[in-house]
Amino acid sequence: MGAEMRYAEDFAPGDTFDLGSVEVTADELLAFAAEFDPQPFHLGEEPGEKHGFGGLIASGWHTAAMFQRLYVDGLLSGAAVAASPGVDELRWFSPVRPGDVLRGTATVVGEPGPSLSRPDCSVLRHRCELTDTSGRPVFRMTLHVLFRKRPREEANA
Repeated sequence: MGAEMRYAEDFAPGDTFDLGSVEVTADELLAFAAEFDPQPFHLGEEPGEKHGFGGLIASGWHTAAMFQRLYVDGLLSGAAVAASPGVDELRWFSPVRPGDVLRGTATVVGEPGPSLSRPDCSVLRHRCELTDTSGRPVFRMTLHVLFRKRPREEANA
């Protein structure tokens, strides 16, 4: 679609979007944990060992934030997105560690539904996933997103 704006009508069940990848660094992991999730196993190798994780691991919320960055850059930046009313089935499957390269995907699940609060929008569900360097899922959620419908003047053109 190039630089063309993507509206609700441009998504179909089963469409899968490769969102690119991000390399996890120890510095970013530690900075996020220090500010937002200062549990010991997110703050150092030794506490991660002591808590049975085999070393330093990312906060699950940092993992979700890394996904969100890929999602915005890889899909939302070229879409008529309005908001998100929430997520379902948020899961973390295995620890994310410094040096991991995470790849994001978003797949349209089911048909778009009407928005009860925004008649100019449809609600789409995306199955969102991050996989690690070996291709194993580390994070998954179902995201509900309001996308604007194509304006009438463009739909009739």
